[in-house]
Amino acid sequence: MKQTTILHSPTLESVIMVEKTIRKYSQEYGKYQLWKKLPRKMMYQTFQVILDYLEESGKIIIDKDGCIIWVWNPEGIRKLISKGVKLR
Repeated sequence: MKQTTILHSPTLESVIMVEKTIRKYSQEYGKYQLWKKLPRKMMYQTFQVILDYLEESGKIIIDKDGCIIWVWNPEGIRKLISKGVKLR
């Protein structure tokens, strides 16, 4: 993650709200437009911190056009494991 001074640390509730919004609008919007779609107000810097966290944890990717895409799929992983895929 980028080393920046964080004015407001995100709460778990805020992270979950951003995750739900990204899943709903995956591949449709860039950062600023997605921030405007959040159901509650949030500082843009806090939103950026959450996006950095989600990207580092492998839950989202940002394409070359800046669109945010939700890629985390735990249900798909469970299906693969149930079919006998071996993990390290």
